[in-house]
Amino acid sequence: MTSSRTLRVLVLGATGDIGRATVAVLVDRGHAVVAVVRRSGTNMPAGAEVRVAQATDPTSLSRDGFRGERFDAVISCLASRTGVAADAWAVDHQANLNALRAAQAAGVPHFVLLSAICVQKPRLAFQHAKLAFEQELMESGLDWSIVRPTAYFKSLSGQVARVKAGKPFLIFGDGALTACKPISDRDLGVFLADCLTDPARRNRILPIGGPGPAQTPREQGEALFRLLDRPHRFKSVPPAMLNVIAGALGALGRVFPPLAAKAELARIGRFYATESMLVWDGETGRYDPDATPEAGSDRLIDWQASLLRGEEVLKRTEQSVF
Repeated sequence: MTSSRTLRVLVLGATGDIGRATVAVLVDRGHAVVAVVRRSGTNMPAGAEVRVAQATDPTSLSRDGFRGERFDAVISCLASRTGVAADAWAVDHQANLNALRAAQAAGVPHFVLLSAICVQKPRLAFQHAKLAFEQELMESGLDWSIVRPTAYFKSLSGQVARVKAGKPFLIFGDGALTACKPISDRDLGVFLADCLTDPARRNRILPIGGPGPAQTPREQGEALFRLLDRPHRFKSVPPAMLNVIAGALGALGRVFPPLAAKAELARIGRFYATESMLVWDGETGRYDPDATPEAGSDRLIDWQASLLRGEEVLKRTEQSVF
């Protein structure tokens, strides 16, 4: 959905994949975009104004980011890099809260938040941090749109290189414990941009996935083997092993504090290995693929084909389960 009116939009988290894609969509639509980045010299899509400010510092964000100017909307794609407690509360909660306070002071009428669908069943520090800010946003008096996407292409592609090298595709259990509807950076950027012009997306929590049907890890692996024209080779990892690792690191973390962060990372891994990224139906106690909305047209297997051809690049930090 597009608008003939030019909007002035401030984008936070603009250096991330989703933030950058959102900036590109907004610029293509003719909107005036201010992209807030952490470091000078950061490249952004042509047409965006780049400002250096620290979202974790409210003074810097107001002085160097907002600059007392008028904006029609803020889109926040801020997210912690690790998901461990200190990082999550500093970024997913406090940095977003800094942005919300600055937006209120500047008279911004609409705040669009990139959240995550996994907050439906909060068990982890970063999920609680995201939910705490979601609540602050809903009570802020601003119009809001909370977007909760499913899995991203890059987070599901960490095994492409190992399968290409002839190694088996790793799955937990039978590979059918979980499912998701992967969404591309571009399609999610379009969805976020459309929140600015679609009244039906205001003051709503918006779960969103890419085009269906929902895929299990085994189905993702089978598609990858077909793409490579190779026989299926899977190696199963017992999910209980993650419980043992998380439990052991948690116990050790009480004695050796540096291990506490590793324990949280293990718990994050366990969550994503055992929980689907789909809409949760509390009445039935099941994830519901049919109730998980879809957007866009990009498909995971096509993106992975581009990755194999060298047209896309996967950074080491993007190969984690989350």
